[in-house]
Amino acid sequence: MFGADKGTADRLDGKELVIGIVQARFNQGVTNVLAKACWDTLLAHGVEEKHIDHVQVPGALEVPVALQAMAEKGGYDALIALGCIIRGETYHFELVANESAAGVTRVSLDYQLPIANAILTTEDMDQAIARQEEKGVDAARVAIEMANLLERLG
Repeated sequence: MFGADKGTADRLDGKELVIGIVQARFNQGVTNVLAKACWDTLLAHGVEEKHIDHVQVPGALEVPVALQAMAEKGGYDALIALGCIIRGETYHFELVANESAAGVTRVSLDYQLPIANAILTTEDMDQAIARQEEKGVDAARVAIEMANLLERLG
């Protein structure tokens, strides 16, 4: 490996971190599994339960505004977006998927705050179920690693 990059254990050390989670309720069977996997992973990597702020919003389009409110409030080392958008028969899927992703990215860049985007976009419920746990775990790991990276770079 090039440079003086920290080892995996250091990158995934959640001690001292404060993490905010915004979970969409739409397709809640999937988003609840995402949230549980995310929580379990945050705790396993040392994030204290009292340092996890978890809110719910109606759907994926509402996730960015809640993330923005958390970013404006301050005090978070990273945020996590959880949701599930399943393709239907209309253009609505593309609209919701594209706009929610753009909003999450904009908040992250505007506030220089890492946001792990685990808003699933799938063709059907089977694909969502197949990804729900893994993406919840991934989101927690990404949030911790990026929070530590930005701290190091800051």
